[in-house]
Amino acid sequence: MSNNTKPLILGVSGASGLIYAVRALKFLLEAEYSIELVASRSTYMVWQSEQEIRMPPEPTQQEQFWREQAGVPLSGKLRCHPWGDVGAGIASGSFATLGMIIIPCSMSTVAKLTVGLSSDLLERAADVQLKEGRKLVIVPRETPFSLIHLRNLTSLAEVGVRIVPAIPAWYHNPQTIEDLVDFVVARALDQLDIDCIPIQRWQGRK
Repeated sequence: MSNNTKPLILGVSGASGLIYAVRALKFLLEAEYSIELVASRSTYMVWQSEQEIRMPPEPTQQEQFWREQAGVPLSGKLRCHPWGDVGAGIASGSFATLGMIIIPCSMSTVAKLTVGLSSDLLERAADVQLKEGRKLVIVPRETPFSLIHLRNLTSLAEVGVRIVPAIPAWYHNPQTIEDLVDFVVARALDQLDIDCIPIQRWQGRK
């Protein structure tokens, strides 16, 4: 059980790999975290492309949608926000949070965060974390990285953003795609001091 009263913002951008967001949400809700979720406009298209599933735009229906995808119907607290609602609570620095994770994070989102551009609620919420000095973790999902990508990521790292590329390890002997995904998600949540995923961690040579 989580004793945290502050919510965690879960941002989902239009990068490929929505399974990362679904698995993160699953474990966070099961651990009784309070989640404020905002998906970018392009996430709707990615769901259609990757899973041939339509994500509903209405917040209440979207909450049910994400809970169904994560397989967690009741645990934790989940509130979904429309991508264009820049007047939502998470758009303000006075809204206290544990921080924010963007998973997966597109290179378009990375570029906009680098220059302080807030064209939707996801970007505004992330910008708020930066200006308030709160934790911001991004999980970029792109390959190969261009020099522009690398420079943008470096700029974010220089202001304290934790960058966890979607690169799994193999020492834990993964057997399924979920094993690979969960390792990345666990390492990303480590950056927020959240340990709620039962993964095999490196123990050194025996």
